[in-house]
Amino acid sequence: MREKGLFNTVGKDLSAGLVVFLVALPLCLGISLASGAPLFSGLIAGIIGGLVVSWLSGSQLSVSGPAAGLTVIVLNGITTLGAFDSFLLAVVIAGAIQVILGYLKAGIIGLYFPSSVIKGMLAAIGLILILKQIPHFLGADEDFLGDLNFLQSDGRNTFSEIGYAFSRFQIGSLIVGVVSLFIMILWERPFIQRIKALKLVPGALIAVLVAVGLNLLFQGSYPALAIASTHLVQLPDISGPASLLAELRFPDWSAISNPEVYVLAFTLAIVASLESLLSVEAVDKLDPHKRRTPTNRELKAQGVGNMLSGLIGGIPLTAVIVRSSANVNAGGESKLASFFHGIFLLLSVLFLTTVLRLVPLAALAAVLLMVGFKLTKPMLYKTQWKLGLDQFLPFIITIIAILFTDLLKGISIGLVVGVFYILKANYKSPYFYKKVKDGDQEKIHIKLSENVTFLNKASVALTLDHLPENSEVLIDGSQSTYIDYDVLEAIQNFKTVAHERDIRLTLRDIPSVVSTNGH
Repeated sequence: MREKGLFNTVGKDLSAGLVVFLVALPLCLGISLASGAPLFSGLIAGIIGGLVVSWLSGSQLSVSGPAAGLTVIVLNGITTLGAFDSFLLAVVIAGAIQVILGYLKAGIIGLYFPSSVIKGMLAAIGLILILKQIPHFLGADEDFLGDLNFLQSDGRNTFSEIGYAFSRFQIGSLIVGVVSLFIMILWERPFIQRIKALKLVPGALIAVLVAVGLNLLFQGSYPALAIASTHLVQLPDISGPASLLAELRFPDWSAISNPEVYVLAFTLAIVASLESLLSVEAVDKLDPHKRRTPTNRELKAQGVGNMLSGLIGGIPLTAVIVRSSANVNAGGESKLASFFHGIFLLLSVLFLTTVLRLVPLAALAAVLLMVGFKLTKPMLYKTQWKLGLDQFLPFIITIIAILFTDLLKGISIGLVVGVFYILKANYKSPYFYKKVKDGDQEKIHIKLSENVTFLNKASVALTLDHLPENSEVLIDGSQSTYIDYDVLEAIQNFKTVAHERDIRLTLRDIPSVVSTNGH
């Protein structure tokens, strides 16, 4: 689908944007709270991600906003600089660095993440969403809705929190969660989807409206079942445009000479860029139309978004996988869905705070449970297993690593495993090896492949080391268009010592190199 047909999908995008908004609202608030920043700063980042970054980005389905993966950096940054206004300056500079990285074409790094690792990341996010939403589903979690880290701020971890929740659950939250989940599952059944009017209405919206109605019923008729206010959506007090403007914060430009601002800015720029590149790569895999996001343009878009966010009091933003996955699962077709979610965030802050404070977190947890299940379906594990160990091991190790650490650490561990298998694959195929017996002598023909890179050095060097003594060897580079210097040096070094093993060596179309040891 091309961008010129953007407005042909308004109905689906409006519906998906509404679902993303319902998910994004508590995430924006929770992440800003966990970051030690003003509550409103997370909403600013979410609004800019929707209204600005969606149009600048080349991605059709990714959604940008404050990221859970940056909470520790933001919290430490505000503490180190001693003032939120100084921190905003670091966000502005980080955005400028991202724009520069985009022009330097650093986005190409996003293409080097192995497919098995990206699929592992998606499956891990799905598992974490399921595990993390269970306590909210039961009405017994005080951590913010979008917390993805294994170790939590309350001293518990992903698994111990579930045990704690079952010992402290609220019946009202459980009823609301189960009813919400049932409605969304029912809404996807064919007999509902065949009704055109119902198909356009997102099941998540119906679930949330029913959840609000149920809790109002509990408050009026069954007070013992009423959900505690701490497990409802919390919003800052904004009564209109005037009070909204009064909430805006601005960078402290006098901190421009503080070196710690630049250290923090570079840290934010690198981590936010990596998280964005990982997210858009993952969303491209979820995209039914298999569109590819231009990664350099993505860095520029994220950079402009962060500059604007910092200039008016917002925390850093990235492309985020949870909201983007919710967008895909809700049927989003174009960047209009992300834009609509930004509009809904802005309108909610201006006019709907009273209504939104009635929404139980258990209903939103049910929405995320559905997103999580679709990301980590059993069929995905079965498919990866069938592809062989070189695909399955990086996939499953990435899942385990993310589950027990955090997103970036887990991806790094999965990447190491993935690169190992890439190196192993390259080790196997840099040449064609043919051995011919001629009396007591062996004639060996080593024909190099078209492209021989530094990744093939180990394979070539080990093969040469294990050539039999008293043999005749031809190394043929006539079919090669590129032979890496490291490989050429290994061949030339072997040529120097081949006579010591009675090996008669012939080189065909192998360029000579100047050895660093002077030979």
